[in-house]
This record gives sequence, structure tokens and C-alpha cells, in this order.
Amino acid sequence: MTLTDEQRAFGAAIDDLCQREAGTRAQRDALTDGGRELHSQAFYDKLAELGYLGVTVPEEYGGSAGDAVDMVVLLEHLAYNLAPVGGIGPTIITGAAYEKFGTDAQKKEVLSGIVRGASQSISMSEPEAGSDVGGLVCKAEKTSNGWLINGQKTWCSNAHFAENILLVARTTRGENKHEGLTMFHVPRETPGLTIKGIDTLGGREVNDLYFADCELPEDAVVGTVDQGWRQLMAGLNTERLILGAMQLGVARRAFDDTLKFVTERKQFGRPVGGFQALKHRLADHATEIECTRLLVHDVARQVAANPAALLPRQASMAKLKATEVSKKMAIDGMQMMGGYGYATEFDMEAIMRGAIISTVYGGTNEIQRDIIGKTYGL
Repeated sequence: MTLTDEQRAFGAAIDDLCQREAGTRAQRDALTDGGRELHSQAFYDKLAELGYLGVTVPEEYGGSAGDAVDMVVLLEHLAYNLAPVGGIGPTIITGAAYEKFGTDAQKKEVLSGIVRGASQSISMSEPEAGSDVGGLVCKAEKTSNGWLINGQKTWCSNAHFAENILLVARTTRGENKHEGLTMFHVPRETPGLTIKGIDTLGGREVNDLYFADCELPEDAVVGTVDQGWRQLMAGLNTERLILGAMQLGVARRAFDDTLKFVTERKQFGRPVGGFQALKHRLADHATEIECTRLLVHDVARQVAANPAALLPRQASMAKLKATEVSKKMAIDGMQMMGGYGYATEFDMEAIMRGAIISTVYGGTNEIQRDIIGKTYGL
């Protein structure tokens, strides 16, 4: 897919900013408490000042009303440059849901907030409901004044610094487990909500959420009561394309870092990249990354042409392919760099940690394969 001159210039501008402000490991460590935090609000604010965070936000809320291809350019280049903006993926996913289903007041609050640099989060998973979202039990009970929320959510990305959380809770229980789910707008500081971080290999990214008699106003509903499942399905293209774009950037970065290392590193009197075992492995990876780029950009083009289309096969393929390729490239990159790939002096060990978990979040790759299979009648 060929980008426009404007989109290429946009990507180059992102590269320039990242290289100046967060181009070295030392710069990124200074922004992220030594890599323990995945999101730097200071760097995120710079993106907001330049208008980059509003790329997909309608103009009436301060954005530039770009399409899915513009979004992919932004995310791919940020990921390639290892920019410390862990909140951006969930923020765009959440913002898309508000744009489709939110009230005018909700859209003004959330979408305008995204443009000025506020992060947003979405909470679906529970201790007993991960891939099976229909199994969630966190309860929203109607009261005379609004809604009362009780229950636990888990694996909620960025909730500890998000301005708002888009909660998916159960409002009714029927024979069909996917019916009776509702989306709610929950400001992070709402009384009755406790957020507790989950320590992970990749740093602080995800959280447990505890709702104990958490009161929400009647107008906290986002969309239609009991129609949360259908609303979630309408946003899966965006979520999976976002993940595909980011992991395409990660795969490209892992490849370039590996190529630089094997070109400079000498053993037995010559660069290690000249040995056939490494040369052929890199040739295979270069081919896979190019295939991934073509797939992700083509899905972006299809979404841009018809944003309302579900495209379950294409979106799942983009997420599946990009995350598997980035994981394989990172693991092989570490192997080809030897001990240096494992050392924190280099970025490969952090790239690998992020690439591995990408096959789990946003719907595991086993789920993506199942979805793709269903589109073929299997």
C-alpha cells in the first residue's frame, strides 16, 4: 500500500520527535522510572501539543479527523521508536467506543480529553472471564438515583493513570450469556472504586479493579443498556488493527536492531551476519515483516473505506500475524545477539518482553485463529 506524501511526512515527524526526546535507552529510562513504567505523561504531552493524539478524533472535539491509515502510521512509528506511551493503544480503543456510542456530553469529555493528552482505559476481563467475555459477572444494579456497581475486574491496562475507565458490567442475566452487558463511563476517582496494580515482567501496566457499592449516575451508561456485547463487537476491528500496527512497528525495530548488531559484531574475523545461518534467518524475517506490513496497511485501507464494516477475518489476521511475527523476531533477535540481547544495556530484552505478551492481550492468538476459522464455516 502506498502512503500519501502527507502520511509519509507525518511518520517522519514522529520519528524526528522520538529520536530527539526518547531516542536513547537513557532518555527512555529517565522518562519511565528506569523502564518500570510504560507510560510517560511528559512525553505524551508533547504528542498532544503537536496535535498527534487527535489523529482519529473528529474536528468538533479538537482532532484532525484522520482515518485508519493515519492511525496506523502514528502507532507503527511510535512503536518502532520504542516511545514510552503505553497508554495510547487503550486510549484510542476506548475513544472509538465513545465516538460510536457515547452521548454528546460523554464524547465532549472523553474525545476532547484525548486530544489534550488524557489517557482512557477499558475494563472487560475478570478473574473468571478473560477470553470468554460473556462470562463476566461484575454487577451493575439499577437504583433510584442511577447505578450501583459491585465486583472485580482484572488485567485493566492503564487504569492507574487513565482519566476515565469504560466499564463493561452485567445488568441482566438471561439464557444468552452475551446479552445483558452494558458499558459505563467511570471517572478514575469515583468513590467505591479501588485500583491495585499487578506486577508483571514488563513493568506496571495492568491493574485489578475493585468496585464496592460504587455509585454511578443514571447518565453513566455508554450506548444502550444490555447491548454492550454488540457494542464491543463493533469496535473489534479498531482494537485488532491498533495491536497489529503497534506490533508491526516492534517487529521492524527488532529487525533493525538485530541487523545493526550482526553487521558490527565480529567473530572469526568477520561480521557474524555474514554467516549463512544468520543471513538466512534475517532474510526470512525481512520477508515476514514485509508481508505483515502489506497485510496491516491493507486492513487499514479497508477500515478507512468502510469504518462501519466488521471485517472479523481481516482484523483478526492483522492482529495474529503482526504479534506472531514480532514475537518470533524478538526471540530470534535475542538469540542472534547472544548475551548482549539479554543485557539491559540493549533494548532487545525489553522488546522481547513486550512482544511475547502481545500474543495474549486484545484477544489471545488462539481466539484470533478460532475467529478466522469461523469465517470459513469451520
